[in-house]
This record gives sequence, structure tokens and C-alpha cells, in this order.
Amino acid sequence: MATPLWQKTGSKIDAKIMRFLAGDDVLLDREFFLHDIAASKAHVEGLANIGVVNADEATALKRELDALATDFRNGTFVLDEHFEDGHSAIEARLTERLGDTGRKVHTGRSRNDQVLVATRLWLKEKLAALETHCKASARICLDRAAGESLPMPGYTHLQRAVVSSTSMWFAGFAEAFIDDAWRARQTRDWIDANPLGSAAGYGVNLKLDRDHTTRALGFARMQVSATYAQLSRGKFEMAVLEAIGSALLDLRRLAWDLSLFITGEFGFVHLPDEYTTGSSIMPNKRNPDVIELLRASYASVAAARTEIEQLLSLPSGYQRDLQFSKGGIFHGVHRGLMALELLPDLLVRMQWSDVAMRAAIEPAMYATDVAIEQAVQGVPFREAYRAAAETAASAGQGRTPERSLAARTSPGAHADLRLDVLRARLGGLEQ
Repeated sequence: MATPLWQKTGSKIDAKIMRFLAGDDVLLDREFFLHDIAASKAHVEGLANIGVVNADEATALKRELDALATDFRNGTFVLDEHFEDGHSAIEARLTERLGDTGRKVHTGRSRNDQVLVATRLWLKEKLAALETHCKASARICLDRAAGESLPMPGYTHLQRAVVSSTSMWFAGFAEAFIDDAWRARQTRDWIDANPLGSAAGYGVNLKLDRDHTTRALGFARMQVSATYAQLSRGKFEMAVLEAIGSALLDLRRLAWDLSLFITGEFGFVHLPDEYTTGSSIMPNKRNPDVIELLRASYASVAAARTEIEQLLSLPSGYQRDLQFSKGGIFHGVHRGLMALELLPDLLVRMQWSDVAMRAAIEPAMYATDVAIEQAVQGVPFREAYRAAAETAASAGQGRTPERSLAARTSPGAHADLRLDVLRARLGGLEQ
């Protein structure tokens, strides 16, 4: 490993302690490295604006930062255990190429605000991806809700309850993912604050051009207080995990439905073979592994959030404990977005079995219709309810699923889905 940035003359680093300090930080930094380079360029421009580096030095530093980004993308430069972390790798590369000019890049900056700004840029990027995935799923659900409508049982307590429809099922998840997309957008707006220039949490004795770095990096605002920049570490990461977790909770319920609907006992849904795998011992089996892993994905996000929350039992100012938050946020976000990215294609390709769903609709499922019809005629609802319960077994006489659904006129029910309202809310995210 190269000499750490914080190494003092005459001190000796124990190898075991150094391995513990480093952990897998440098490997995780691969995920944030390009954002770190982009922030370094903005920092160099800010230093040039206040005369800490001259124009020629700024040009050289930015040229080498661009070259480093290119080399990293094509694999010529490998971020590995030769470096303590990505931040020190950037400085080492600039020093190697530019000598004393490269050593100026860290002026007015700490690794504390360096990791904050790189992570913040990465989080904004991931929230944009979250919004994209949620909008895609919502759009497909709306299209399928409008384009096909088959009767199916509606369940409460996992018991057959009333007649429902595939349109209602799709509309329900459409609105869920629209809400999730809005939450991603609102969370992105909330964390869209530039921490660069806060240094170790107490500022520096330079009039840093933080307004410039805020604009150059595309932040909506500056995170003004240098102290709050450090206090926000972990807090903002948890908010991102909560936004992803919100979408994954909806995905988990959808996956649970499909897990039931594809069983032989239900037989409501058929999945493409690509979404199933074979058994290693039972030749007759196709297993819904993809659906089950979609269902499980929330666990990774919940674990990451818990890990970060436990790390935040800290006083103000930077503490090294926060290094461990990087692995949690990376793994939680990665697993969550990977699951959500698979959902739109699944929603397009899943197929309903009209025959199986109609066969599962039994006469007693019309009992609620009977009770409400009697209430409309003036019978007190509780009395109508008791009478319908006594004759539930014959409630379906002369009735069809289509008639039941056509009568379901309350806003948001089958006969008044208001898909146009949902489309308008989804459209608001495109503005």
C-alpha cells in the first residue's frame, strides 16, 4: 500500500492495524470513484477562482483528472489495495504526473467532505434510477389496467372475499409505484445539497468558492453549515434507503401475490420460463426463483438501514465508525435497484388465466353486493348484512362477475378506476 496521506514522519504503521483500518474501503470506492474525480475537478476550479492554483496548474490538474477517469473506465488504472482509498489514489496519481502541482489538489479539502460529496452525487444518481424504475412499472401497470380486464377473486385474510379484477390489481400497484417515484424525486430534492468545502466539519481559513462548486456539480443548493455537513452523513443515506425500501415493500407484496397465483392450487398466472429455474433433483419442477428473490430483496435494504442507524450513535464531528456505512449503503442500494429494474419486463410478460380465476369465484363472494343493494333500498345496513350472511351460499344466483364489477362505482373501484387521474400524477413527474 502507498504511504497513507495522514502518515507522519517517524511513526510506524502496524500491518495488522492498517488492514483493519483499510478494510474493503478501497474496493468499495470503485463505485464512487468517478464522482470523486468529478468533485475534484470542481474543487480545482474553485481553488483557481481564489488564486490558490494558477490557470496553468488548474488546466493541468483537470487534464490529468480527465485522463484518470478515462483510464479507470477502460481498466488501465485499477483502484486496488495499493491505495488506502479512492481519495488517496487521486492525489497519488496527480502527484505522480504533476509533482508539486498535484500535491496542491487537497488544499482546503478533507477526506471527510471528499467522501461526502462523492457519496452525495452517487446517491442522487441512484435516486434518479429509482424514479425511472418506478415510473416504468407504474406505466406498464396503467397500460395493462386499461387494456385488459378479467374477473378474479379479491382476498382478505387470504380468504376469498369479493369479486375483483385484473384491472383493479394493476391499478393498485400502478398508484403504489407512482407514489414511490414521487418519493424518490422528493428525497432527491431533499439531499440535493453540496457538502464540498466543509472540510473536516469546521471549514478552513480560505474563502473557498463553494457557490462555484455547487453550480459545477449540479447541486440545487449549498449545504451551508460546515458542521451540519458532517452531521448529515448517514442521515441522508438512510433517507435514500427508506425511499428504495418503500418501493421494495410494494414489490414484495406484488411478488407475494405472484408466488401464490402461480401455484398449482391457484393457477391464476403463468410466468415466462426465463423467470423460473429447474430443480436439481426433481425433473418435473420449475421454481419461481426470480419472484422469490424479488420478494427477499427488501431484507438487504432493511439491513443496510439498520447498520447505518446503529453507526449513528455518535457525537458531532467526524468519527471513523462512519467508514462502515459505505458498505451498507452500496449493498442495500445495489440489491434494491437491481430488483426493481427487473420488474417492468415481468409486468409486461406475465399472463393471466381467465379460466382458473373465474373458476375460483364462488357464489358467497356476491354476498356483499346483496347487502349493499338492500341497503340502497332502505334496509338498515346491519340488518341487510345479517340477511346476506344467512343466504351467502346462494348469493350468486342470477349474477355474473361482470355485473358485480360494473356495479362497483365507488371512486377507485372497478367501474371508476380513474386511470386518467393516475396518468396525470405520473405525468407530473415528467415536467
